[in-house]
Amino acid sequence: MRHTISILVENKFGVLTRVAGLFSGRGYNIDTLNVAPTQDAATSRMTVVTRGDDPTLEQIVKQLNKLTEVLKVQDFREDEYVDRELVLVKVAVDSKARAEVMQITDIFRAKIVDVQPKSLTIEVTGNESKVEKFIDLMKTFGVLDLTRTGKVALPRK
Repeated sequence: MRHTISILVENKFGVLTRVAGLFSGRGYNIDTLNVAPTQDAATSRMTVVTRGDDPTLEQIVKQLNKLTEVLKVQDFREDEYVDRELVLVKVAVDSKARAEVMQITDIFRAKIVDVQPKSLTIEVTGNESKVEKFIDLMKTFGVLDLTRTGKVALPRK
């Protein structure tokens, strides 16, 4: 089962290494990892997506809480949070495909951020299923390159 964990940490040198080391040292895989400062320059929020059953996740949370630089750990459950991901995808286009790719981009409320003679680079944001559907549609035209931020999340409450 996939879990999204939000970790509020002190914004100090080496914290990312310690958190990632906790996962790797215990054999837990990280599917996605996103780290950025919060509104308070002294703290950063890490959003980690990992897989495991409930006992495994409990162990992860306990171990994270033992780290001195960790201020708060939240395991988000379904519908308790808002999440988004940003993807940049470069799609191959010719004169015929360009209009269709632009139409699909509009439907998904994505943005074309770069136009080249034989490609379009598109920025799409949304939840994981929206992003996956967009990428699947773009595969029919030919995805030349792609990069993803990983999930970011905040609690609803």
